[in-house]
Amino acid sequence: MIFPGSRYEKTGTMVLIRFDGTRINVLRTPIPRPAFVRGYFRRSEGQRLDLIANRFLNDPNGFWRLCDANNVMVPDALAKRDLVGIPLAGL
Repeated sequence: MIFPGSRYEKTGTMVLIRFDGTRINVLRTPIPRPAFVRGYFRRSEGQRLDLIANRFLNDPNGFWRLCDANNVMVPDALAKRDLVGIPLAGL
């Protein structure tokens, strides 16, 4: 299920064919939207990205906007950083 506002909302799907001929419907990888960083937040160890997104973006599902602003594809890559760039609101 894709939530409204998700970065996957408008990406569409495609079919992958495995070596054994099995067809799999997958979501396309979204192209990161350009994001201007308004500042940086120093994470405490174990501080979750959804809580940071909720604090600064008023959207706990907006962790992907943090990923885009920090030029990372997967949240785990950003979760290992001490400094997290916070995008401007509305981008």
